[in-house]
Amino acid sequence: MANLFSMVVPAGLDGWTSLILIISAFFTSGLTAALSLGGGIALIAILTFFLPAAIAVPMHGVAQFGSNAGRAYLRRKDVQWQYAIWFALGGIPGAILGGQVAVWMPNRLFTLLIAAFLLYSVWGPKPSSRNRQPIALFGFGGFAAFISMIIGVSGPIVSGLLKFIEDRKQFVATHALLMTFQNVAKILVFIFLGFSFYDYAALLFAMVVAGFAGTWVGGKLLDRLPEKAFRQAFKIAMTIIAAILIYRSI
Repeated sequence: MANLFSMVVPAGLDGWTSLILIISAFFTSGLTAALSLGGGIALIAILTFFLPAAIAVPMHGVAQFGSNAGRAYLRRKDVQWQYAIWFALGGIPGAILGGQVAVWMPNRLFTLLIAAFLLYSVWGPKPSSRNRQPIALFGFGGFAAFISMIIGVSGPIVSGLLKFIEDRKQFVATHALLMTFQNVAKILVFIFLGFSFYDYAALLFAMVVAGFAGTWVGGKLLDRLPEKAFRQAFKIAMTIIAAILIYRSI
């Protein structure tokens, strides 16, 4: 068993860190599935805590693919394709442009931006729009993809821009599909820019499987938690992690 797990551990990481990342993929996916709450934010925070931001961001895209694609598949009947397609198309140029910015950004600035976005995500006002016109959705998709390439996470932004979808099931399904499209675009752009996913392939595969499993069982694991108290605890935890990242960068 130990020999099998050692195959998952990439060069430069130890077994305990790899195990923590796999478990984190499971529980952060369960967090989103159960409470529609910040699983992607939590995962990028954990990844950045253990890895340079320039590695954490592309790895986050692959790991989140398991969570988002699983949620989109399980809720595929509720996807609002008439909105999703325009948003996804806008994400293509947004991801390409964001990738060009990401390649020259120093790791310290990367980490500071991720920390700032963590603080904004849990304490700041969220952008909101009820504009469902194709050109607006295309622009929103480009903006969200651009942000995602630089700091790894755009879920809170996408949530605000989908406020016009009032049915909760349709909202969750469409949001999951849009994030899946962004994950795919992010992976392809980072491959084009020369990031070697192969070096982390076994660990990423384990995290994708764990993410899908977390999505599947997340509701059963977390649905009894008092949501209000949990949201406050989540904000405090993300604030502490952001403060540590800022301290390490400075």
